[in-house]
Amino acid sequence: MGRRSRERRAAAVQGTNDSSALSKSSLAARGYVRDPFAALLVPGCARRAPLIHRGYYVRARAVRHCVRAFLRGACALPGAPGAQILSLGAGSDSLYFRLKAAGLLARAGVWEVDFPDVARRKAERIGETPELCALTGPFQRGDPGAALCLESADYRLLGLDLRQLPLLDATLTSAGLDAAAPTLMLAEAVLTYLPPESAEALIAWAAQRFSRALFVIYEQMKPQDAFGQFMLRHFQQLNSPLHGLDRFPDVESQRLRFLQAGWTACRAMDMNEFYRCFLLAEERQRVENLEPFDEFEEWHLKCAHYFILTASRGDALSPSFVFPPSEGFPWVDSALPSGVIPARVVTNDSQGSDLRRYGHASVLFSPGVILSAGGFGEQEGRHCRVSKFYLLSKCCCSEWKGSQARTSGTGLPWDGRLYHTITRLSETRALVLGGRLSPVSPASGALQLHLCRNEENGGTEALNVIVSKIDLEENPTLSCWRHSATEVSYQNQKYLFLYGGRNVVKPVLSDWHFLHIGTMAWVRIPVEGEVPEARHSHSACSWQGGVLVAGGLGASEEPLNSVLFLRPIACGFLWESVDVHPPITPRYSHTSHVLNGKLLLVGGVWIHSSSVPGVTVINLTTGLSSEYQIDTTCLPWPLMLHNHNSILLPEEKQLLLLGGGGNCFSFGTYFNPHIVTLDLSSLSVG
Repeated sequence: MGRRSRERRAAAVQGTNDSSALSKSSLAARGYVRDPFAALLVPGCARRAPLIHRGYYVRARAVRHCVRAFLRGACALPGAPGAQILSLGAGSDSLYFRLKAAGLLARAGVWEVDFPDVARRKAERIGETPELCALTGPFQRGDPGAALCLESADYRLLGLDLRQLPLLDATLTSAGLDAAAPTLMLAEAVLTYLPPESAEALIAWAAQRFSRALFVIYEQMKPQDAFGQFMLRHFQQLNSPLHGLDRFPDVESQRLRFLQAGWTACRAMDMNEFYRCFLLAEERQRVENLEPFDEFEEWHLKCAHYFILTASRGDALSPSFVFPPSEGFPWVDSALPSGVIPARVVTNDSQGSDLRRYGHASVLFSPGVILSAGGFGEQEGRHCRVSKFYLLSKCCCSEWKGSQARTSGTGLPWDGRLYHTITRLSETRALVLGGRLSPVSPASGALQLHLCRNEENGGTEALNVIVSKIDLEENPTLSCWRHSATEVSYQNQKYLFLYGGRNVVKPVLSDWHFLHIGTMAWVRIPVEGEVPEARHSHSACSWQGGVLVAGGLGASEEPLNSVLFLRPIACGFLWESVDVHPPITPRYSHTSHVLNGKLLLVGGVWIHSSSVPGVTVINLTTGLSSEYQIDTTCLPWPLMLHNHNSILLPEEKQLLLLGGGGNCFSFGTYFNPHIVTLDLSSLSVG
């Protein structure tokens, strides 16, 4: 790489600091953390989205946890000199000022290192801000061009390139960093921006230089799945590619990386585990109630792709002191898949890409006609709540073709709802229930979709959709979303069983309702058995006149692994628990179907396993479960299987996957670009 290329790459990395600093300032402004100094260190302001706030919150709390644990441990060491915190790639972070204001630097000092331009800008900012100067106390500014940009009694700010280790070592020594003192090295999203050889050299240098030390890093991981691939592409487009993830893709490989570099002990975990195990339930609840939020899939996926690691040198500072062993986050061992299910693209034409959306709903009107409506997606070159209908029809050659279905002028426009349900009433009519316009605005009322043919043209391409209101008796279900609506039978009558979901008032619902399909009236039907745990984003499918409910996101935003059967009995229905062994991995935002006496759970999001959800197959006679991996090698793009729909074609032994994706943290929004089919013929019959 030439000099100019290196300079452009360094400038791009510095740009990530500016974006991060604005996010941290927004985080404090919304009350997630107490940090009055973040806004003082960065020019300008920006209001970030709730998903960004949560991501930066868990990062801030993890770092805070490690720093404070280190200071407690270092101060307790008998006869130890003052503790040292060396922040590598510190950028505009306010760590020193927060610790100083909290009175935690009485026996400690902070050294910060970043690119010279970044360090000089920060020194200037400190010098012109009275509130910051009051905390540093008397300080000296370095000469122009000198590495030491600012120095006070307990704070030193240095402008250095971390790739130049000899200069880094010499400058830190001259700046008073003591190799014998207990030292915390902190690198938040730093090593991954360094060339791999530079990162390895830095880790080994730190292990050799300090005899009593703790190294804390926060970085990305899991580059191989769909979210990880999209994350890598994002940073590549910013000209700040992530390095080393191919060699160190998970927490175990990162742990071995430090042990092999000379560190005595090491502990690492992803941010889902940290959030669940090392934050009090009261604190989690406080944060979860700060802003309206409905991006659970992306929140959990973001946390699954970042980790916090602590590595120690010497016996006094142990990772177990920072992160004591916890049994509150049971990991599910990734069993070898029982088989592989091939995936291939169904529609690859330009019209097929009109289904770039998630949070929509799809309905099979007849064996050759599928309609999708609503959701958030791509429309006319922008991302928005989608107003256009998508029609998938089978041609005479048995190939599927996608097209837009027009909205008839005699009906209402689609209202832009998402996370609703669509249930087939006949070959031309469907019922839409629930959904939302935003996390604080539920969709209004129930809708009927009428699929009718344009008399001027023939063929499925000429189908129109008429949207009309249905006057149903007032029911709370109409104001919820992420629920399920499943057909059941009782006394030879057909009903819709509406279950779970969430609404503006309650983050998770446990109630259910029955809607008589013929009269469109709500009815009461007795239901016996233990009431299941409240949930949303679960799956539900018809079986033997009842409903199979699997997974979902429960209270405290915890994924569930229960499989339940609402079984018809003489006087109504009975809740039963399906005994599954081995138990399924807790999950949500998946879909489900029954094929040949087997329950298929398709995709979704889970946080207790390092593998990627594929298709879980549960034999409903024996209760035996097995995992099948989805082979995506024939797909030219990543396949995100959450917020998707799926349509089972039992005669063809195929499963159509329609849409899916999500808002992937700060990396952008991803939509599966085309419809995919899974070949289920490999699943044994019977």
